[in-house]
Amino acid sequence: MNRVKNINDFQKLKDNNEKIAMLTAYDYSTAKALDEAEIDGILVGDSLAMVALGYDNTYNITIDEMIIFIQAVSRGAKNSFIIGDMPFMSYNLSLEQGLENASRMISAGANAVKLEGCNEHILTLVKRCAESGIPVLAHLGLTPQLLNTLGGYKIQGKTAEQAEYILECAKKLEQAGAFAVVLELLPAESAEYITRNLKIPTIGIGAGVNCDGQIVVTDDILGKFTDFAPKFVKKFANLHDVVLDGVRKYTQEVKNLEFPSKKESFELTENEKEKLCVKGVCND
Repeated sequence: MNRVKNINDFQKLKDNNEKIAMLTAYDYSTAKALDEAEIDGILVGDSLAMVALGYDNTYNITIDEMIIFIQAVSRGAKNSFIIGDMPFMSYNLSLEQGLENASRMISAGANAVKLEGCNEHILTLVKRCAESGIPVLAHLGLTPQLLNTLGGYKIQGKTAEQAEYILECAKKLEQAGAFAVVLELLPAESAEYITRNLKIPTIGIGAGVNCDGQIVVTDDILGKFTDFAPKFVKKFANLHDVVLDGVRKYTQEVKNLEFPSKKESFELTENEKEKLCVKGVCND
């Protein structure tokens, strides 16, 4: 398997009709595991606000917090393409603000940044980022940072008009310099139509099998995060129950004086014991 090293590799996968597999990571150990598994790309997503920090939505995560998680992931995933998710209102106030925060993410270890939406400000920012050497992953469909104006978690692109609008947005982002676009919560038919009519790759999340690639939250597919389970998530493991069982066994062994055993303890030689006893440390 060839490793994805840059944005050209994403395009090659699409051009060769090879699917792109991406996942999220928020910490060093998870990123290291994904790196060893040779995942095509790692997104340090603002979903960490809920999954890692326990917020109700993604609105509360700050750029400073995102930087910390990007640094941790970049230390664990030495060979992976890492994308930093620009959090709510970290790029909306001005072009200068967006460029500055995007550059901070690159300096922290990201190889690219992700931006939601396609208004004129976003299109200009994508263009300026690309011109400045900052690759941009666009995000259309359900855009969580616009959840309040979208009216909740609703499927997007359900009509021909809506699908056409999303496609036009995607084309504008493509022209502005985005190297790929996430399509979230779209009917499979709409996502396939958009994918067929774009040069750049589409990365689906709840958008069917015919996108050029897929991305989901690692904690969801491994059964670690259990607050809620999106319909589009398949569990490939059940880490929550594994952790629960392990902690219960640990607690039981501690209370029953079974842990730590001699195997997990350090013992002195007879000579060392004798010297220690001279100092009055040994029990009578």
